[in-house]
Amino acid sequence: MFQILVGLATNKIFMHDLTGFQRDLLYVIAGRDNPSGLALKDTLETYYEKEIHHGRLYPNLDTLVNKGLVEKGEADRRANYYRLTARGQREIEARREWEQQYLSAAITT
Repeated sequence: MFQILVGLATNKIFMHDLTGFQRDLLYVIAGRDNPSGLALKDTLETYYEKEIHHGRLYPNLDTLVNKGLVEKGEADRRANYYRLTARGQREIEARREWEQQYLSAAITT
């Protein structure tokens, strides 16, 4: 019984377990229609105002896929697309609710 509970607990993903860069990737994927890695790279380079190297981008995308937050598919022989899973959508919604309870007071004052 203890092993089952430990397994369930370690399988749970929270937004605070992600790096800021991974959260940004997740948000951009949520706001785009099945973006390619290159489209994500371009969007994040605009936001960060610096180059995002492949060695940073793709391992972080793979982490999001491995955590079950993002689905990766083949757009064509040279490019993949990324989209949120239902789990990824739930995590974003939970994060927005958490942020809202603190930001709503700050914004209205």
